[in-house]
Amino acid sequence: MTGVFAYESSEIDWCEDNYKYSEHVVEYFNTMSSFTFFIISPIMLYLLHPYAKERNLAVHMVWIMMIFVGLFSAYFHMTLSFVGQMLDELSILWVLAVGYATWFPRKLFPSFIKDRSTFSKLVLAITVISTLSSFVKPTANAYALNCFGLHMTYTLIVEMRSCTDQRAHQLAKLSIGLWVMAISCWLSDRFGCNFWKKVNFCYLHGFWHILIAIAVAYGSTLIAFLDANYEIPYSLPGLHFWPSDKWAIGIPHIVLKSTHKPRKRC
Repeated sequence: MTGVFAYESSEIDWCEDNYKYSEHVVEYFNTMSSFTFFIISPIMLYLLHPYAKERNLAVHMVWIMMIFVGLFSAYFHMTLSFVGQMLDELSILWVLAVGYATWFPRKLFPSFIKDRSTFSKLVLAITVISTLSSFVKPTANAYALNCFGLHMTYTLIVEMRSCTDQRAHQLAKLSIGLWVMAISCWLSDRFGCNFWKKVNFCYLHGFWHILIAIAVAYGSTLIAFLDANYEIPYSLPGLHFWPSDKWAIGIPHIVLKSTHKPRKRC
């Protein structure tokens, strides 16, 4: 049992040189870049609170769990242990599950699903099965997770076809661009390691951490904006950037221009 906690007990070893900066940290830059999630998550919890309070406080679970993604990612790259790998990958899986259950558009539900509660139970069942099956072939987990990410990106593109908000389209382009750059770093580190070692630049997986954290902040805000227009249209949601809406870059968030629900008429 202790073997699965041992340093370098995972079959995965990223391109970064091991123990280069510390005898206690296997991949130093990959470990430190994981703390990007600790920086962005509290900011997103704060910025999305007005939307979450009006829509559903379960929205906060996405960014609460992202903190654990950062924690387990740092632990994995610090030790390259099998337990660290599984915690890292399974935390991502459960973040995706919460995102699906909370935000997946009702109009895209399977025909046999009638409400979000039933859909959430289906997502839970699939996630539990995926969690158990992840121990069968651990080296394939990361590829499966990226396939889920690809599906969410495709769903976002489909949803944007019916959106006329120009700021939302701008945010969609930024989100997809960041995701493409992030996945390019991940793939290049995984399959182009020999080249990067030759040029002495083995840090692309660390850049993946930084880019994917920002991409999730952008993408989840856009998804939440579309969700707000469907689920709480009376709130008149709008997209703003923090710390200043006048800046060309920043962290996107939703501003609700109204919180008065329309009264039902007989």
